[in-house]
Amino acid sequence: MPGIDECLLEAMTLPGARGAAIVDWTSGLALGSVGDPPGGDHEATAAETAEVARSAAEYQAFAPKDDPLEPARGGTDRKELPVEDLMVTTRTGFHLIRFVETTFDSSVFLYLWLDRHTGNLAMARLRLRDLSERLVLV
Repeated sequence: MPGIDECLLEAMTLPGARGAAIVDWTSGLALGSVGDPPGGDHEATAAETAEVARSAAEYQAFAPKDDPLEPARGGTDRKELPVEDLMVTTRTGFHLIRFVETTFDSSVFLYLWLDRHTGNLAMARLRLRDLSERLVLV
């Protein structure tokens, strides 16, 4: 099971990976980062992506509390995060945010920045899901 550093290094092996980070979306602080940040500053990138993640996880438009489909999926007593991942595409890149579920009250996500021309969005999304499930936060 990979820790923060191993997880980030594995994320960077994806085709087109330009930068990666593990961020606490409550504080906006990076727990770890590697590669190039989009704006040239890892901490600013962490804070900015945390704002996007927090909006998606907390606003009713993205994560309604009373989802009419939820009972068909096994009930409403689940403790899962309301959003699995986010994808933002720009003219030059893909930005992926994958929320990490933990046994404690987690507010952590994996962030990956991919080059639009050499990155594979589908593969990256699947790999981030796998990494988020194996990541060990101590």
